[in-house]
Amino acid sequence: MRRPQFTGPHYALSLREAYPPPTAPVDSNGSVADTDRTSLRTMALRPDEFYDHALASSDAERRLPLARMTGWDISPFEEDGLRVSPLRPPVLPEPARHGEDPSDCDACRRRAEGIWFNDNWRLTRITGVGVPLVLMLHPLDHHDMADLPDELAAELGVLTTHIVRHVQALEHVSRAHVYRIGDGGAHLHIWFFARPAGQAQLYGSWLPVWDDLLPEYPADVAEADAAVVADALVASAGGRRRAAAETSGG
Repeated sequence: MRRPQFTGPHYALSLREAYPPPTAPVDSNGSVADTDRTSLRTMALRPDEFYDHALASSDAERRLPLARMTGWDISPFEEDGLRVSPLRPPVLPEPARHGEDPSDCDACRRRAEGIWFNDNWRLTRITGVGVPLVLMLHPLDHHDMADLPDELAAELGVLTTHIVRHVQALEHVSRAHVYRIGDGGAHLHIWFFARPAGQAQLYGSWLPVWDDLLPEYPADVAEADAAVVADALVASAGGRRRAAAETSGG
């Protein structure tokens, strides 16, 4: 199967077109025959299989070719002189993430910290960043994405939309990027990155890398913009600017 050539943030082919799902022979009625179902692989590659599969494309030092992304005009790096780190073998079991035990979870201990709260969620501003604003949304109770109750999942969708809307309404901000990764912390946290207007080189998936390269954005400006977003969120989705315990305590 040919692999698409990505030359920028806008792809000529969608991922579904570029990597279509596997298909099986069908019978005259258009259904997959039972005899064919057993031949379809229904699980991901084992860790050792994935590693061997990747090594097949590496050199003698286990270095893979440079990513297509490094050739994009939005890449923060020039390809000349770059090389990929050797691919390390899998480590199992994986190291525990921070906060797997709720009694040792920083997000749970800091549930009163933030710029906006409701009965289920809190919003915080991440400091020391290079882009205009980085916010993080956390559930107050200890949940990860996969065990989030349906009612909180529905609320997450609404809050995400409202936060994006308010971040993008800030002057000199063009887009709000939203990320959920979850490899470092077990307590669900959703990232919101504000991309500065006019900086087309910061488009797309390289934005968090650019954020790490850029000098620290003026904290007073970011704090003021975060307050604007929080006030707008109170107006559009309810909630309050202070934690419930802090509010009740005067």
